[in-house]
Amino acid sequence: MNTAFITTAGETDIVDPYEVALERLDVSDPRLAIDERWKPFFKRLREEAPIHYLKNSQFGPFWSISRYDDIVAIEAKPEIFSSSWAYGGITILDMQDLDVQLRMFIAMDDPEHAQQRQTVAPAVQPTELRKHAELIRERTSSLLDGLPVGEPFDWVERVSKELTTRMLATLFDFPWDERQLLPYWSDWAANIDIGTDPVLNAEREKILFEMAAYFKKLFDERRAMPPRGDLLSMMAHSEHMSNLDEQSFLGNIALLVVGGNDTTRNSMTGLIQQINAYPEEWDKVKANHALIPTAVTEAIRLQTPIAHMRRTVVEDTEFRGHKMRKGDKVILWYRSANREEEVFADADKFDVNRANSRRHLAFGYGIHRCLGSRLAELQLTTLIEEMLKRNMEVKKISPPERIPSCFVSGYHRQMVTITRD
Repeated sequence: MNTAFITTAGETDIVDPYEVALERLDVSDPRLAIDERWKPFFKRLREEAPIHYLKNSQFGPFWSISRYDDIVAIEAKPEIFSSSWAYGGITILDMQDLDVQLRMFIAMDDPEHAQQRQTVAPAVQPTELRKHAELIRERTSSLLDGLPVGEPFDWVERVSKELTTRMLATLFDFPWDERQLLPYWSDWAANIDIGTDPVLNAEREKILFEMAAYFKKLFDERRAMPPRGDLLSMMAHSEHMSNLDEQSFLGNIALLVVGGNDTTRNSMTGLIQQINAYPEEWDKVKANHALIPTAVTEAIRLQTPIAHMRRTVVEDTEFRGHKMRKGDKVILWYRSANREEEVFADADKFDVNRANSRRHLAFGYGIHRCLGSRLAELQLTTLIEEMLKRNMEVKKISPPERIPSCFVSGYHRQMVTITRD
């Protein structure tokens, strides 16, 4: 870091964002995830500099876009604000110069993006979701019945991680006895915050290449078999994904593993945060099950499992009076937009009567909106329904252990106790 310009991320302790110069505010500091200390940082940006330029950071210079309407406007112009891995990809960490470039379809522009996205889209279409619904319910019901009553346990490990891992293994038709490899790989793939540490990044790259080798073996097996309904078979028998180069194969596997894991897993634990913080709202859901859909979208909005996406300016442009140059890095902070008071009144509250909860940006916006959003909602809906059937109460017995990251809003651990009928 340039010692002549030390951002707030370079301070020994986390500072009060209102007591430092605006140009030093660095919302990429992963420490801000602990206890959600990013909230006042983004509040100040939304108030004073919703389009904010930081000239130096551990990730280089970048623009921060913190307000809802500005993010939507940028997402609607992919021809100017590119997602392509060739310009750095979709995260604040530049990917093009690393050994693992993650050339996934979400890190591509059209037409390549649309071609590859359409290949795997059938796996999460309504007809397939209806097929999965019964299996999801059976697994959720069995898992909840097996939880210890009145004894402390880790909700992340026993519920959130296990339910999402089972679903992901089903989507891939992954070897069942080795399914715990999936969240392990997902955690490493999503951990971009270590990207500037050469030792940890080398370990990350090693693990991701091991993941790719494992999946390539399965992929080749599926290609030699008749087409089936799992994701690997769809890729192996498709026009646009059957002969991907190594980086593109690795990238798309990483995308499907992380996408099928992080959103649902962390929102399932985020739900526990909200029903403990707002028990009166949970009581409303118990009394009126018609409120379940809003409880789901509120849990996702408040969790915002992917905190940001990145775009790169491909031609000099002016946005809201700010001149952005070709090559500039633009970070869309979904976690900030989802807490904007002008869009979501009393935005920090879990409000199961919120009329516009579905407008949240946790799934992104535009052509890159999350492909698996309906599956995530189905899994969360089923979890709530099965909890209510059992009159289950989940009580936190300690604060959550959050993942220190500017990219993933997630949890290492959440100890709870439960009661149920």
